[in-house]
This record gives sequence, structure tokens and C-alpha cells, in this order.
Amino acid sequence: MDWEGVRRLALSFPDTAEKVSFGSPHWRVHDKGFVWERPLRKVDLAHLGLDGQPGPVLGVRVEDEGTKLALIEEDPDVFFTVPHFDGWPAILVRLDRIADGRLVELVAEAWLTMAPVKVARAWLSEHATSGL
Repeated sequence: MDWEGVRRLALSFPDTAEKVSFGSPHWRVHDKGFVWERPLRKVDLAHLGLDGQPGPVLGVRVEDEGTKLALIEEDPDVFFTVPHFDGWPAILVRLDRIADGRLVELVAEAWLTMAPVKVARAWLSEHATSGL
């Protein structure tokens, strides 16, 4: 999926808006970020032992640190983190390596994590048969 696909996906959830922060798009529900473009910074590249940006990187809010660590263990070629996110429930995703279906699930879970309970419950009741 490319950035336009991520944009369409993120904006498909209720009460979601796009904002630009530090020159990159962020998608927010009730002003709480749940996914965002996250170019790697020099310090991130040094930590990862990379000379340059490895491709598009998506930041995704997760439920907790345990979820973040489980995702990294599940598929370290797709999911990773950098010290900037230590102690914070967010994961970095190599956008060019994640299957579209898995990305849809991940973004839905991120949105559900940040959406107000009433909005999330309404969305879940409408999508109960979709498996998300």
C-alpha cells in the first residue's frame, strides 16, 4: 500500500482527520493520533545501522508495550522500533513490507485504541461481521 492508500484507509474511520506535523501527514481521531508517516531521523538511522531511509515508514499506535514487543517478535522484517518510542505504545512499520490485509487490521486496531468509547462501540457494532 502506498501513502495515498494509507490516507484513504485512515480517513475511512469515523471522526478521523488528517493533519500535517513536521511536514508529514498524521491521522487523528478526536485529535488523538493513531497513524502517521514517520521518516527516520539521523539518530534512528544510526541506531538501526542504516545509511539512509529504508523505505516508507508508518508510525502506528498500539494498545500497550506488550503489543508492540509481540509485533516485533512476530515479524521483525515488518515491525520495529527506535529508542524515541521506548516506553510509548507505538510501533514502526515498513510500509513496503506489510501485507495490505494486515495493514488494514493494524490501522483499525490503532483507531479503536484512540477513538472515544462510544464512537468505537458504534463502529464495532456496524462491522461485527467483518472480523475486525
